[in-house]
Amino acid sequence: MEFGINFFPVVDPASKGPAQYYEESLRLVEAAEANGFAHVQTVEHYCSPYGGYSPDPVLFLTAAAMRTTRIRLITGAVIAAFEHPVKIASRLAVLDNLSHGRLDVGFGRGFLPREFEMFGFSMDESRARFQESVEACRRLWSETDVVWDGKFHSFGPVTLQPRPYTTPHPRIYVASASTPDSCAAAGRDGYGVQVVPSVVSRERLQEMVRRYRDAWAEAGHAEPAPRVQIKYTCYVADDRETAMTVADTWERNYITMMAREVAALAEVRSADYPGYETFADKVKKYSLGKALADNKVLVGTPAEVAAQLTAIERWFGPDLCVSLQFNPGAMPEAQSRRSFDLFVRDVMPKFAETA
Repeated sequence: MEFGINFFPVVDPASKGPAQYYEESLRLVEAAEANGFAHVQTVEHYCSPYGGYSPDPVLFLTAAAMRTTRIRLITGAVIAAFEHPVKIASRLAVLDNLSHGRLDVGFGRGFLPREFEMFGFSMDESRARFQESVEACRRLWSETDVVWDGKFHSFGPVTLQPRPYTTPHPRIYVASASTPDSCAAAGRDGYGVQVVPSVVSRERLQEMVRRYRDAWAEAGHAEPAPRVQIKYTCYVADDRETAMTVADTWERNYITMMAREVAALAEVRSADYPGYETFADKVKKYSLGKALADNKVLVGTPAEVAAQLTAIERWFGPDLCVSLQFNPGAMPEAQSRRSFDLFVRDVMPKFAETA
């Protein structure tokens, strides 16, 4: 099992300013590299306490690249529908060169109605836009004199500059919230998948991972190996009571901020987002106790969190790349760093043989 760190800033500016958040996060990136974590990643969201401190994952990961030498940099994820693929591919190629090939690119469709409205795109087009942008970026990175005549974009012949540092292109991940078909498509295409257990049942997620691996095997891909990245928020403390208190505080903050953003989904009816109209109601019913019982969040002493990870490994396979968030919301830096340090000292070594 491989571990990385991720950042999803659910932060009200009144609680923590952006400059402070970025500096604290970059210090955690430095600590992650020093302690053997495999990657750092961040999201893309706009103009809201729900992720709004990360409108451009490339900018944050560029800063992370300048303060590290080994750790991999992952977009988790670039929303492919919101920009022209030449612009997306170009900016990511710069980061791949600045980091000397440490970039992995996660692409996502987005799911917040307000963001689609803000940029003037229909959610009914999100899947088609996503598929077109990912394929256009792949070709721009790996080919010259690219001519593209798609449904949403036409250009060429174009030879991208700069070319990516990585040949033929950075590793591509597809972010999938709840759709086994999306995971199967990623497997057929030879991409990795990024999944979030908090929004689906264990059985559904197991189906998604199984469909991905089966499709990969059926497609006959040789290299690189299939890659499943799974994301958790992690609260480790010296005693269970402290861990539960901290988790309750910041999970409540997360749910409050998220509920505001996903409320509009109750009114959405889109073939590209089947069932998402119930998402807002599910968020309102969130229970830390239920989430913990289902291992959707990691909470407890080092021994308890290690036991959770052992169960997760049993459910989803030993080749997982587990991406951990240690500083959700406006959590004080000392609190998040204590959780991180305990994980490094008392949890990571238990999984060293499978890393």
